[in-house]
Amino acid sequence: MPEPTQVLPEVLAQIQALPFSNRPLIICDVDEVILHLIAHLEDYLHARDLAFLKYEYRLTGNIGRRDNREPLSSDDVRRLLLEFFDEVSHRQDMVPGAGDALNALSQQWDVILLTNLPGGHNKPVREKLLTGLGITFPLLTNSGPKGGAVAALSRGRPEPVVFIDDSPTNHTSVNATLPSAVQIQFIADARFLQTTEKAGYIDLLSSDWQETAAFIGAILQGSNRNQQSG
Repeated sequence: MPEPTQVLPEVLAQIQALPFSNRPLIICDVDEVILHLIAHLEDYLHARDLAFLKYEYRLTGNIGRRDNREPLSSDDVRRLLLEFFDEVSHRQDMVPGAGDALNALSQQWDVILLTNLPGGHNKPVREKLLTGLGITFPLLTNSGPKGGAVAALSRGRPEPVVFIDDSPTNHTSVNATLPSAVQIQFIADARFLQTTEKAGYIDLLSSDWQETAAFIGAILQGSNRNQQSG
């Protein structure tokens, strides 16, 4: 069983700078949840005679040459991703319905964006893009599994806490570190969604923001009913 993840000091500093709030919390990823990632990355790969070898959730070992299907080394994949974000993060398209859903939910929930964004210099670029799309929630940058950051963000807040992310690694980390969180695995790309097996601790697997918003709305309604009956 995975061990709980500790929050990184640089992430904790970002969390401590947030204003205090006791509202229920949605912690939402950005890439492939609010902004398309896979479609942009696939275009980027094809322009370099590269491709995904399979439509499954891993990058190392799953990006290779289009001609001979030979996978790139982990170092080459890491370098490629850094270059991709430097060149593309200012123009990623929004996943349909993401902005409307999150802005509507923010009437009753605090929304905090938690992204694993390579290159710290890309944070203001991403904030500018999101703001231009009407998404103005606080953006925190993390590195590695997100369980520690999610636990730190939820500390001192009432339940429920909702975590939305596409990555199986991040969901595993959150389940180990904050198992009380409501976990929504959102994958905008239908091909990657179809190859993803829903883990037992995932409360919703979706690629649709209307479905996701309705699911989250029902959580709060159910919580309120339980409090009234108690």
